[in-house]
Amino acid sequence: MTDSPPISLDGTSLTVDEVAAVARDGRRVAVTESAREAVRAGRERVESVLDAGDAVYGLNTGFGDLVDTRIPPDEVDDLQTNLIRSHAAGTGRDLSREEVRALLVVRLNTLLRGYSGVREVVVDHLLTLVNHAVHPVVRSRGSLGASGDLAPLAHLSLVLLGEGEADVEGGSGTERVSGAEALRRVGLDPLTLRAKEGLALINGTQLTTGLAALAVFDAERLLRAADAAGALTTEVTMGSTAACDPAIHDLRPHPGQSASARNVKRLTRDSEIVESHRNCDRVQDAYSIRCLPQVHGAARDAVSHLREAVAVELNAVTDNPIVFPREALDARASGTDTAAVVSGGNFHGAPLAHRLDSLTAALTDLAAISERRVDRTLNPSVQESHLPPFLSPDSGVRSGYMIPQYTAAALLAECRSEGRPATDSTPVSGGQEDHVSMSATSALATRRTLDRARRVVSVELLCAAQAAEFVDGLNHGVGTGAVYDAVRAVVPPLDEDRPSHGDIDALAALVGEGRLDSVLFDVVDDVE
Repeated sequence: MTDSPPISLDGTSLTVDEVAAVARDGRRVAVTESAREAVRAGRERVESVLDAGDAVYGLNTGFGDLVDTRIPPDEVDDLQTNLIRSHAAGTGRDLSREEVRALLVVRLNTLLRGYSGVREVVVDHLLTLVNHAVHPVVRSRGSLGASGDLAPLAHLSLVLLGEGEADVEGGSGTERVSGAEALRRVGLDPLTLRAKEGLALINGTQLTTGLAALAVFDAERLLRAADAAGALTTEVTMGSTAACDPAIHDLRPHPGQSASARNVKRLTRDSEIVESHRNCDRVQDAYSIRCLPQVHGAARDAVSHLREAVAVELNAVTDNPIVFPREALDARASGTDTAAVVSGGNFHGAPLAHRLDSLTAALTDLAAISERRVDRTLNPSVQESHLPPFLSPDSGVRSGYMIPQYTAAALLAECRSEGRPATDSTPVSGGQEDHVSMSATSALATRRTLDRARRVVSVELLCAAQAAEFVDGLNHGVGTGAVYDAVRAVVPPLDEDRPSHGDIDALAALVGEGRLDSVLFDVVDDVE
């Protein structure tokens, strides 16, 4: 775990970058006193409703199609435990460490608003799991994105009961143990859930939101890398940066388009290579060079659109039912003189699902234009005369980088296979839940597409840096030179054929871990 100060959680101010810090860097978290007061007030409202004895969904009735089944008072607690056990029906791969940590911190933060009605001890158990690196084993498939991410959240919640399994980090590494053992190691007793708490733990969009937050963070990083790769390719193929002139983009002022155009101009600033052919006979570059700002910019705008939704969702109440102070609602709502309980649909993941599907499509197009720029460095039919076929110093005897383009094309085909929107409802729960969002499916598809697109851009970096070896006596731009150096710090020039899978992996890590970002920010302080 990191020694950085803990991130304060209050239910209203969690950010994408903070989720990434908790998920990836092991940042600890703390709960503000004002949030604790909200949790205690919320629980008092639940208790007042229970004392009144009225039938209230989520407190003393069944769930889904069993909504009309009244639960006897002495079985209300059993109802909540059974809910967790019965809903832990996921399948597929286990969520990764970072995915579980994102899920944990988002689940914890939303409970702090106080509208879910859990006791403070539930909050403290979740807080301990985050801060002591106890990561429940959560199966990745099973969520419909309404009534939220039920199955994954149930797998997480099993550990709070001393059931299920968890990966516990310690001095000797990570060990998978039972939920009961995991709690014992961090000094916690298993929870006995009270009324409303089981439903509050599993009802909401926290898996979708956590995955979407990581996707936003990674996609913004990838877009900067794609701009950098495209700028280097433009330079070494003797392309023009005139298409990135601000005057062009002022006439069509999409924010993302303008940002990518600015990046290319900034990265190629002071480039002797670009200046060397400013007055050449070529009238226009191919679209993959000339339309870089428009395509990259559209992907940027898709990321921004998702970021807006995630910023709301991270601090939203997505539970059902929601427990309000009586004065906040119409008097017709069920409850007491001090509390009102209302069933709504904030658990529905549509606000995230549609934007995730859109981003998946945009990232696929980003990979497509990057692959076409790879072709322009390799293909003897289109590449500049100073570049040898497939960037091999001895083409024919050697294949050079012919096959990395195959890999990029294969990855692009996989991206395209994710193109069908996941937001295609299948009714469940006896028809009571007759329209669901499939938002977690969308989020998982976006994450897969991100990884593939990152590897396509890595192939472009690989080929663009190799093409630079055949540009003699001219300096790169201030940014493209730094990009070339960053590539060469992990991948040597290709003097003779060698396996390139490790080179692609190394460059994917350079991009994915943010090391290329650090280089860009060091040398081009206004890169976007």
